Amino acid sequence: MNQIRDILDTMDYGPAPEDDKDVRAWLTSHKAGFGHFIGGEFTKPGGKTFEVHNPANTAKLADVAIADAGDVDKAVAAANRALKKWQALSGNQRARHLYALARHVQKHARFLAVLETLDNGKTIRETRDIDIPLVARHFYHHAGWAELSDTVFPGYEAAGVCGQIIPWNFPLLMLSWKVAPALAAGCTVVLKSAEHTPLSAIAFAEICAEAGLPAGVFNLVNGAGGTGAALAGHEGIAKLAFTGSTEVGRLLRRQTAGSGKKLSLELGGKSPFIVFDNADIDAAVEGVVDAIWFNQGEVCCAGSRAIVQEGIADRFHDKLRARMEKLRVGDPLDKSMDMGAVVAPVQIREITAKVEAGLAEGATMWQPSWAKTISNADGCFFPPTLFTDVAPSSTLAQEEVFGPVLASMTFRTPGEAVQLANNSRYGLAASVWSQNLDEAFDAARTLKSGIVWINSTNLFDASAGFGGYKESGFGREGGREGMLEYLFPSWQKKAKSLPASDSLPAPTPAPDGSGAGLDRTVKMYVGGKQARPDSGYSYPVSGKNGQHLAEVGLGNRKDIRNAVDAAHKASGWSGMTGHARAQVLYFLAENLELRAAEFAARLTETGASSAAAKREVEASVARIMHYAAWADKYDGAVRAPDKRMLTLALNEPWDVMGISCPDEAPLLGFVSLVMPAIAMGNRVVVTPSPRQPLSACDFYQVLDTSDVPGGVVNIITGDRDTLADTMAKHDDIAALWYFGSHEGTELVERESAGNLKAVWANNGKARDWFDATQGQGEEFLFRAVRIKTIWTPFGV
Repeated sequence: MNQIRDILDTMDYGPAPEDDKDVRAWLTSHKAGFGHFIGGEFTKPGGKTFEVHNPANTAKLADVAIADAGDVDKAVAAANRALKKWQALSGNQRARHLYALARHVQKHARFLAVLETLDNGKTIRETRDIDIPLVARHFYHHAGWAELSDTVFPGYEAAGVCGQIIPWNFPLLMLSWKVAPALAAGCTVVLKSAEHTPLSAIAFAEICAEAGLPAGVFNLVNGAGGTGAALAGHEGIAKLAFTGSTEVGRLLRRQTAGSGKKLSLELGGKSPFIVFDNADIDAAVEGVVDAIWFNQGEVCCAGSRAIVQEGIADRFHDKLRARMEKLRVGDPLDKSMDMGAVVAPVQIREITAKVEAGLAEGATMWQPSWAKTISNADGCFFPPTLFTDVAPSSTLAQEEVFGPVLASMTFRTPGEAVQLANNSRYGLAASVWSQNLDEAFDAARTLKSGIVWINSTNLFDASAGFGGYKESGFGREGGREGMLEYLFPSWQKKAKSLPASDSLPAPTPAPDGSGAGLDRTVKMYVGGKQARPDSGYSYPVSGKNGQHLAEVGLGNRKDIRNAVDAAHKASGWSGMTGHARAQVLYFLAENLELRAAEFAARLTETGASSAAAKREVEASVARIMHYAAWADKYDGAVRAPDKRMLTLALNEPWDVMGISCPDEAPLLGFVSLVMPAIAMGNRVVVTPSPRQPLSACDFYQVLDTSDVPGGVVNIITGDRDTLADTMAKHDDIAALWYFGSHEGTELVERESAGNLKAVWANNGKARDWFDATQGQGEEFLFRAVRIKTIWTPFGV
């Protein structure tokens, strides 16, 4: 036993073990193993099982049943049986249930914290002070959303039965992020726990029964990838939410393509940690500790790439090495430990492989002097590791390690820092350190990340949306935006299927003399100029009586490529103020109205009655004005999750979007999709109605006379699905809207998995473009932006 005098001389920590006897007793009471939680009851453990181990000492904790397809069927059936009654409850009644869950989590907070530490390996300090309080916070917060849902989300209703798949790094916290908004919205849930860490989810199921949650509202199945695949592919699921690796996210995107399921993905990250030369270096060093050694670096938003200004790099690294030497790694139940155990031996092997790759590529590794002692200890421990001399294209700079490994590189100018930070296929989070807030906010606005922390890192709250850009996924968890992931417009319940579209006429000469006279071949519109199709082919467009009207270019992938290049060059549009964009859109509406008779005549030629054509043009003018009005008013939000912190939820454009327009209402459908997209600052590559493209092609003359910069709207004619397939595969298109057939929806959702672009598709369902509820409104604006959450200190 250390003497007080010795402790004062050395300032060493004494042992501070957390008592785990209650959790051990609970595990002993379930020594026969754990089953699933279906329809308000636990199943008896039987059939195939898997072992759960304590990663700190490899000791076995429990046996857990593996759910097969039959178990998933039962869980989904139970959720469907409970759905109608759960949705029928008032918002207040659902709020009471969520409030009860929050209270019961708090009552069992210490038990849950100890259980999570034993199961996952993270320190008791983190589970006790961060994870479990945030779990309760999410249920409290979403109790409020349940109460307010009818008021805040009029015209929306619950998506239905939700399948949810959570990771092993924050088992109970990720459960709360998904279950709380789903229940608040009126959904029921089938959750698959993580195979390494299922125990806290099982304990939560017991809490649901204890708190009186109606049977079937929350259901739990356990297992590995096969169980998750069975859940994701189940026809009884209306919404799928997944947190995990980007590779599995791609598989789920392909698996759910064309199924009509709502999908949200929170995936991997390679988050930059930018340190400017005027930063508080000591604070930034402590920030690194929280960024990469929090939870042993097993965090999707871990600040695993330090990008340090060249003038302070040596001093920063020296201070960081000194701090690393003092970090304490060991028994996670010891309250004085900074780092606990990595979740499993397989993760140790993956971390080791990435470290060896970094060494092979020439990076310089540094570990504390005691590192080998930890590496040779019982249990799954890995020492904090720093790599310098890291090339921006190296494995350590580009690939997620998911362990306590920091890769550091340097920069000279703020512009170079942002370039290095954005040089990643991921875009989940970033951290910026500077005493100059102008500099910090400028970097925050230009970083392609869903979350940016200024002079802070790894902060979370239920009121602040969390989610990524690029291959870090799409959708948000937390805040108002997180609630919308579990809701859909009520009118869609009764939407009818569209009739099948005929194939386009062959691009061959017509021998009937229909092209006699002064011929007009309608060109495409790229970068503000008319352009001939790369293919050299055109196809005929016929009128309502079959008469030949014009030849239209048959676009191909090179035309899409050229249009995307032109859209990227028009980045100045995204930098304009909402007011400036609004003025352009008002001018556009004015010029369209001046040519109303001409556009009405064109619509009459292609099949509309005179009255219908006039109505469509008038509706198109009004639709442009509607989004001109919204251009400077669809703002973000300021939230105060802490008395010294603010979060800014900024609505940012996707930058370049692809849009496939419907056949019905060829002018109004075109306008209804293009206008909200460009009003929010996007540049678009749009394919108009294949059968009736002429009104959209005439529209580019209005664009030319309305001060719309070249490249903001690019129009490519041709076969909708052929061009949509190309846009879905294009890595430089960030979002895609598709309004066509069910088969086309399946195509674009499947092919979008390449860069995991966000897809909004109609799944072959009709939409009344004249209706103010179906053809315009917040749904379009919400889909036209991605929300960036910036955390910033506020006050002292």
